[in-house]
Amino acid sequence: MKLAALVGWMRRRAENVVAVLLAIMFVCFILQIIFRYFLNFPVGWTSELSVVTWLYITLLGSAFWLKESEEIRFDLLSDQLGPIGRRVVGFVVSLCAVVLFGMALPKTIDYVMFMKVESSSYLKIRLDFLYAVYIVFAVAIIVRYAWALIGAVTGREREEVDITKTTSGL
Repeated sequence: MKLAALVGWMRRRAENVVAVLLAIMFVCFILQIIFRYFLNFPVGWTSELSVVTWLYITLLGSAFWLKESEEIRFDLLSDQLGPIGRRVVGFVVSLCAVVLFGMALPKTIDYVMFMKVESSSYLKIRLDFLYAVYIVFAVAIIVRYAWALIGAVTGREREEVDITKTTSGL
């Protein structure tokens, strides 16, 4: 039960971070309009910060905030299978995700560390700091799919999706 409480707490904190990032992105968008069209003084940092916040919203949100039932899936075929068939498909998909992300992780870390020689155009943020969020995302995906893999092996039922209660995610 403590694990479920920890996951719930992490999901709520991730939602807080995503909300703050979305607010920053919105303010940058408004500032960009004001500077460009009202003050006739286009600035690039607002666009760059919007892209950075969108990157972080996408990666942190999908790593820590989205529930399994809220992910986009193509389950047309797996829904036609019985419980054992769904477990097999879940096992194969989870295994592929863990193996592929796990194989890519060392080179991903190397590349992100290599990016310390570059910085962003306007804000001058070192790109290794900027893109380190992808490493966090990759590790979270490995952990999430390892958990799903264990669930497929042990027969734990996946979370059922109720499309009448599905929201936009925001």
